[in-house]
Amino acid sequence: MLGMQFRDAQLATSQTARGINRGVVLNLIRRRQPISRADLARASGLQRSTVSLITEQLIREKWVISGPVGRLPRGRRPTFLQLNDRRAIVVVDLRPTRTAIAVSDANGRFLSHQEIPTPGDSYTAALQISQKIRQMIAGHPDLFFEGIGVSVPGRFDENKQRIVFAPNLKWPEFDSFDLHGPLEKVTGLQVEMENAANACALAELWFGHRERTRDMAVVTVSEGIGVGIVSDGQLLRGPNGLAGEFGHVPLDPAGPQCSCGARGCWEVYASNWAALRYYHESRAGSGGLTFRHLLSLAGSGDELALKAVDQMAQGIARGMRMIVAGLSPEEVVFVGEFTRLWDRIGPVIEAGIASAVLVGKPPSVRPAGADPSTARLRGTVAMVLQKHFGPFTDRRRQNREGSSRQPHPRVGQSVGESM
Repeated sequence: MLGMQFRDAQLATSQTARGINRGVVLNLIRRRQPISRADLARASGLQRSTVSLITEQLIREKWVISGPVGRLPRGRRPTFLQLNDRRAIVVVDLRPTRTAIAVSDANGRFLSHQEIPTPGDSYTAALQISQKIRQMIAGHPDLFFEGIGVSVPGRFDENKQRIVFAPNLKWPEFDSFDLHGPLEKVTGLQVEMENAANACALAELWFGHRERTRDMAVVTVSEGIGVGIVSDGQLLRGPNGLAGEFGHVPLDPAGPQCSCGARGCWEVYASNWAALRYYHESRAGSGGLTFRHLLSLAGSGDELALKAVDQMAQGIARGMRMIVAGLSPEEVVFVGEFTRLWDRIGPVIEAGIASAVLVGKPPSVRPAGADPSTARLRGTVAMVLQKHFGPFTDRRRQNREGSSRQPHPRVGQSVGESM
């Protein structure tokens, strides 16, 4: 019999227990707000004295505020608790052509939103995005800014703290580039970065109330294709952040050239750009058409646009066969502007998924509940908040707190002045 390996084991401490209890209480407040301390104790199974200590700490930290006072037939009137909507996060959705920057409160409500053209290199991107973030923070002097979340159209290596794979950006850096460090240096805020598909998976788990879904694949379809994988309730990243990069799996080695340098990758048949290519091949002089415009043409009954969208749907279904056969997810969620035509595209994709099931019933298939244009942004909100709301302290946070860093800007504070 193999002996147990204790090399990586860690003993539970009182601090571990406090962290777990804090996460439980904070999550209950988030999901059930407004909620009284008595109801928190009943729902969590914790003693009322423990709940009171935790909630008082959360109030001091400005995560939680006291809300309305309840009415009871007799006894002490309960004070209800809710998240502090003055606690804010800056979120960034970096895409190949346009970058969205927004301010969200702790409940995922967007307070402001702007877009800029995506710069052509990482240095300019860090400079322009930082400047825009500073402007947006200055425009909300009444908020407490917790951090910055950035979703990227590629893969972020947590160990290197660098974006290591983002071919659709077409930036001149050959292998990897640092966007994380410059953003933290200029803003003074802690920055969390994540692949766009993983961010969308977090959005489903966090805001879609899918906490009980243990195995899920979230497929993002835009300029490229990414897959966020939730296995046994955990988001899979892999040792260098590359888990789920199915968009660059070749389906046909003799197929069209992909942005990654290979040929016949899944995304050259199923992405927004693939649909535009199908349309350009069938209609001369259609240059400059955007995917949103293509969807509008298809929605109005344009035959060539409908044909291009149908080809895209077939391409998505073709690649989904390897996802379903390889991962056997309980649920598949699609994120992207193409879902606006789900009544036409959905049945094609569902049929392709059903054909890949080897045993049992096929997974449930649906488009994401949120607006496709904000799904990534909502995911980055969850990405920043999860280190506080999760039952365990995030390892990245522990590592960073051990190093010197600038304090987070609060009310009345300004961020760094130069890069």
